[in-house]
Amino acid sequence: GRLLPGAAPFAALALGDCGLSEEGIRLLLHGLCSNTSVKSLDLKGNNLRTMGAEALGKLLRQNKSIKSLTLEWNSLGMWEEGFSFFCQGLRANNFLQHLDLRNNQINHQGAGELAMALTQNSSLQELDLRWNNIGLLGGRALLNCLHSNKTLKRLELAGNNVPGDILKAVEQALDHNQDREAILSEAQNQVNILSKEVLSLKDEKNKQLMDFVDTVDKQKEETARREKMSSARISQLQEALDEQYSIMNSLKTKLQMTEAALALSEQKVHNLGELLNAMKQEQNSVAESHFKELQQQKQEGADREGRLLHDLSAASEKNLLLRNQVDELERKCKVQQDQLFQVKQDLTNTTAELKLRAVEAEERLEMEKRRFKQSLEDMESLRVKEVDRMTQHMEASERSMHNRIQRLEAIRISLEEELSQVKAAALTERGQAEEELIKVRSQARLEEQQRLEHLEEKLRMMTESRDEAQNCCLKQKEMVAEAQAKAKQLSLYADGLRRKLDELQQDLDSKEEEKVTELNKVKVELQEKIGHLEAERTAQDGLREKIAALERQLKALSSNHREALLDKEGEISLLLEKLRTKEAEISRVREEEAQRASFLQNAIMAYVQGSPLGTHGSRK
Repeated sequence: GRLLPGAAPFAALALGDCGLSEEGIRLLLHGLCSNTSVKSLDLKGNNLRTMGAEALGKLLRQNKSIKSLTLEWNSLGMWEEGFSFFCQGLRANNFLQHLDLRNNQINHQGAGELAMALTQNSSLQELDLRWNNIGLLGGRALLNCLHSNKTLKRLELAGNNVPGDILKAVEQALDHNQDREAILSEAQNQVNILSKEVLSLKDEKNKQLMDFVDTVDKQKEETARREKMSSARISQLQEALDEQYSIMNSLKTKLQMTEAALALSEQKVHNLGELLNAMKQEQNSVAESHFKELQQQKQEGADREGRLLHDLSAASEKNLLLRNQVDELERKCKVQQDQLFQVKQDLTNTTAELKLRAVEAEERLEMEKRRFKQSLEDMESLRVKEVDRMTQHMEASERSMHNRIQRLEAIRISLEEELSQVKAAALTERGQAEEELIKVRSQARLEEQQRLEHLEEKLRMMTESRDEAQNCCLKQKEMVAEAQAKAKQLSLYADGLRRKLDELQQDLDSKEEEKVTELNKVKVELQEKIGHLEAERTAQDGLREKIAALERQLKALSSNHREALLDKEGEISLLLEKLRTKEAEISRVREEEAQRASFLQNAIMAYVQGSPLGTHGSRK
């Protein structure tokens, strides 16, 4: 991309055997440092030197896209400093996968630096070092670097005077790297599969737990709602009982007031009878018969009052029975509340939410209480009005009785006056007195009949109120029976919830056991694989011991080779003389090659000048 402005991106760049100058190579590699489109670079046979090797090291440090690099026939090993820069760049590179260094005159020192670079490189997979001068020491260095480099899969060392045992050891190390990578990839795949299965199982378990928690929350809300409804119902029943008790107390007070009124009326009647007896001694028989009739009526009133008291005692006993039943229901409710409290203790993780909802329910309950209190106040006001009406009625009756007594007193005074007149003229006015007595008796009888009718009306009203109280008691019994039925339903529902909780717990235990068995199987498989790896490791240790023995043999052979080398030094001196004679020919050939390279460079520059590539090159 940034090699040359306006240049089209390409994946491979082949510049082999072009005879580029060292400056041109440096500029080209400098442009490729930030390029991201070139994947393969071929610089075969370009006679790279120190500057070119340094530019290659910089390219390997900075470029992140080149995967393949061909440097065949460049004699990089001759320039030790430049080759060390190249090896440093290879050490820092983590993207190059294929490197071709054939016929680069790399000796054992260059192989050592290359081996040091390979110990830290983690991307190179293929390295071609054929037809170099690596030798025994270079082969050993490369073999030692393979112990730490686990990514190199192919290493070509033909034509490097490397002994066969080292080549075999290198092949074994490469095979081990390939097997190790295959095993690691397979193990990674299995680990990924197992991790996915474990994650899926965890997700499923979390989903089941969330569903279970939601169902438990819903059931708790339902039980709390029903419990609140039952408590509200019980409170309503208790308030109704209290209201009935208040009604009974008011009836008792009314009955006491009527008894007091009857006692006063009886006392007044008795006084009137005595006055009449004192006034009319001659009419004793008539007065006695009248008194007997009044006594009989009083007896009948007393019998009626006794029956009313008996009915009231029966109603009070029924109220006591109802109260006992209510207490029993309260005990049952307490037992159920204890059971629900035990269930709540088992599910403590949702108490906060239940408390919030309980607060809301209490607020609603307070609203219901206020509303019920308002209704009670309304009923109390109605009761007060009824009591006021009854008191007004009683006061009116008392006023009528008082007026009647005053009239009787006036009659008594008039009778006394008449009695004095009668005593003065008894014979003359006896007939008049008898007529007046008859009138008084008829009036008294009428008044007594009216009073008895009024009392009968009051008794009828009391019997009606008693019947209403009995009906209310029956309704309360029915409500208590309904509350008991609802309590039984709640207990059955709680038992069903407990059974569901036990079933869900058993399902969770079974699933956890299955997961544990699967994890144990996976652990067993991993232990088997670890055993295989340990066996391979022991085999590698045996191979290392064999390699150490072979190294000892090689040391013995190297001592023998030293002697052979001393013999051949004489031959080398002779060959050096021949080399001196050849150097003149080589210098002449180099001059010809330099002329040919300059000619090729001029031709390339002339070829490039017609394109944007050429204009950029001319500017540089």
